[in-house]
Amino acid sequence: MNIVISIDSFKGCMSSMDSGKVLQQAIHDVYPEDHVQVFPLADGGEGTVDAMTQGLHGRIVEVPVTGPLGTRITSRYGFLPDTKTAIIEMADASGLTLVPPEKRNPLHTTTFGLGELILAAMDHGCRHFIIGIGGSATNDCGLGMLTALGFRFQKADGSPAGIMGGDLAEVASLDMAQSDARLKDCTFEIACDVTNPLCGEEGCSRVFGPQKGATEAIIRRMDGDIHRFAELAEKQSGIEGQKLPGAGAAGGLGFAFHVFLHGALTPGVDLILSAIGIDKALAEADLLVTGEGRMDQQTAMGKAPAGVAQLAKACQPRCLTVALCGCATREAERVNQHGIDAYFPILHAPMTLEEAMSRTTTEQNLRQTMQQVMHLIHAGKRA
Repeated sequence: MNIVISIDSFKGCMSSMDSGKVLQQAIHDVYPEDHVQVFPLADGGEGTVDAMTQGLHGRIVEVPVTGPLGTRITSRYGFLPDTKTAIIEMADASGLTLVPPEKRNPLHTTTFGLGELILAAMDHGCRHFIIGIGGSATNDCGLGMLTALGFRFQKADGSPAGIMGGDLAEVASLDMAQSDARLKDCTFEIACDVTNPLCGEEGCSRVFGPQKGATEAIIRRMDGDIHRFAELAEKQSGIEGQKLPGAGAAGGLGFAFHVFLHGALTPGVDLILSAIGIDKALAEADLLVTGEGRMDQQTAMGKAPAGVAQLAKACQPRCLTVALCGCATREAERVNQHGIDAYFPILHAPMTLEEAMSRTTTEQNLRQTMQQVMHLIHAGKRA
């Protein structure tokens, strides 16, 4: 059999590639003649850098950057030397988890560190960027990131504007000519899973501002500030972007990437699957094995396992698709309508959450479940 394994991480326990390699060995232990390929799987959010970097034989590069509150932190990106590609999770430099709950206020957070990550990767020779923009602590419409990249924003008196979300109100003019010259040779693919426009009732301030610490007054102020900033940027660049689906992602980063850096906003799963080049393997696959730690109705709504399963069916309609998971809710049955033929929780006995999430237990459960699935499939072939 030709088998493709592309399974998401079991968060807090095992990475995507580690899980895939355990399954590969489990299959070869009982059916060594089967041909098995392992691919990383992620959706552009947490774990994307590790999954893609490990799966595509890159390495992690650590970089000191400016965190969302303006203090220095250590961030990282994945470097793929063969293609000079940088894989970045913006949340690793400007994410909500980096801000203590009592300090959350989008007027006082910045994406400057994300810009510093991009600069560091360009210094390393990267000209192709894959960037996941989920989990942001910011609502600065990319002001910080763009400032780090050399774009100049001035107040009415000609002095430099700041880099925080609250500084958008004072931006009176901008100079795009001073941006880093290397950017013209760069391509930016942005993993973006929201379709919100930049402003208004469905915009970034109103929808995502509260989780970042915005009060009603802050929401109204920032929506107006971002709208004025965006009109200035659109006029200067000649590119419209406020109504673009995804413009409101990550506090307006979707807009910034589109208008200033000509980035393409793509659903995270689609972008990652394209980047790992799994389609050729799926075209010849008899079986796809995918899955994740928890399978529920969200899985069926575009998460990574359903995405790769649907791609498998498109590439090879006869491909059997099986998902393994740590647990499954009753609503998980919906995945059967979204490319996954059958799913199997891997727990074999009652146990505590701590026991279930230990690496040793997870490896054993994955191995045992995978082998039983393979016995069933091979028995069916013999019948």
